[in-house]
Amino acid sequence: MGTAAWIIEKFHGWTDMPQGADGYLDNYFTKDELLTNVSIYWFTSTITSSTRIYYENRATPAQKSMEFINVPTGAAIFPAELFIVPRAWAEAAYDLRHWTVMEEGGHFAALEQPDLYLNDVREFFRLLR
Repeated sequence: MGTAAWIIEKFHGWTDMPQGADGYLDNYFTKDELLTNVSIYWFTSTITSSTRIYYENRATPAQKSMEFINVPTGAAIFPAELFIVPRAWAEAAYDLRHWTVMEEGGHFAALEQPDLYLNDVREFFRLLR
């Protein structure tokens, strides 16, 4: 129950809900989507590894410099994401080929805005053909 409550609370807090919305998750996700997400973590015992990045980001000071990643990279920037990296930072660290600022969506963008997300992924990979 604790795992389920924690995950559902994250969906509630990290979903892009319009101002004035009632915050009721059923307006954004089906119960099957939420239960499937909880079940994946529960049945695969991966909740600990999924939360490790949050601990490490809090416990470790930011790196002052990073080696450039020379791999074609695309970024879809959803406005309600937890942390949005400035484009200049991404360009300094990656071979940035594609950058899209979305009008809506949050941390769970693939579930919240699947069409926006999928179209952007397709657009990025078309650039690499």
